Amino acid sequence: MRILLAGIIARYPFGGVTWCSLMYLLGLRALGHEVFYIEDTGECVYDPVQNTRATDPSYGTSYIHNALDAFGFGDRWTFVNYDGSYHGRSADEVRSYCSGADLFINLSGGSSFWRHKYARIPHKAFIDSDPAFTQLAIAKAEPWYVEFFQRFDRLFTFGSNIGTPASSVPTGAFEWRKTWQPITLDDWRAAAPPRDRFTTVMTWQIESFTDVGGNKDQEFVKYLDLPSRTRQPFELAINGPQTLLRAHGWDTVDAMGVSRSLWDYRDFIHRSKAEFGVAKHTYVATRSGWFSDRTECYLASGRPALVQDTGWSTHLPSGEGLVSFSSPDEAVAGIDRINSDYRRHSRQAAEIAREHFDARVVLSRFIEEACS
Repeated sequence: MRILLAGIIARYPFGGVTWCSLMYLLGLRALGHEVFYIEDTGECVYDPVQNTRATDPSYGTSYIHNALDAFGFGDRWTFVNYDGSYHGRSADEVRSYCSGADLFINLSGGSSFWRHKYARIPHKAFIDSDPAFTQLAIAKAEPWYVEFFQRFDRLFTFGSNIGTPASSVPTGAFEWRKTWQPITLDDWRAAAPPRDRFTTVMTWQIESFTDVGGNKDQEFVKYLDLPSRTRQPFELAINGPQTLLRAHGWDTVDAMGVSRSLWDYRDFIHRSKAEFGVAKHTYVATRSGWFSDRTECYLASGRPALVQDTGWSTHLPSGEGLVSFSSPDEAVAGIDRINSDYRRHSRQAAEIAREHFDARVVLSRFIEEACS
């Protein structure tokens, strides 16, 4: 099958976001499909060196090329700049590829447009990595936004409760199908022993969907004093209020540095003992069932994860290797539980990743549903 995958690597040129798209490309190729990456959001790239949105796409296009070339996709990508100029493969080459494509996958809004060459592809699927926010934005009934989603044949979401009575998120006339971020397990095997740190990589507040939901800061403040309740050290890779967090016992590092490349991001996870993860307020309040692609990477690395429950515990095992919490007391208990038999939790973390997130299984199921 010939597949066009739209992602947001240059829009957010950071390790975690890059791995999300890359593992779709790698997983689909491993299943025997031909895959091409495109980015067509109508926005400028983010240049972390200048710390600005840049009309010159050079940073973003170099970043895409370097990330994809390392895995054999160096000549299989195109970035469409805000001004409509094509970088990487040409507009004619993209048009030619699309003319023979079978499936168009729009991951996280990697294309904001319904260009004719995309619309004519027989099967079209959207993957929502920001559940609740996406559906709440649709519920505002902006005609262009509603029409954008109506043109897909299948809609998928990382929110396992979306569209069920377990979640308060309105879905209207749309049907959302549950999927997980696929993980290419061989890329995440950790060889070196970890440091004694529960860690995470997080954004304190996001710039998108500010009018429809709450951010991670609203939840994290409930756990601000957690370091005072345990001897377990923490380290947060965060772009938030580091002075405040350090005053409450959290070690912090700059999230940008940790996420500057695929390899920096993976190394940070591999050097972690376990993840401590708090979710965005909207994920929690709506019981969306959102589960983090980052947490999947921890698990695949054999690193246990202690993460806030958004309703995901109905769909995934919780207790060994992956532990849920909904209060500071439960978080403290989870830390003690993981530390009481770390090797067992580490083994179970890797097993959960194999059973639930293996790209071969996730993507085979996805392809079947997307093209049915």
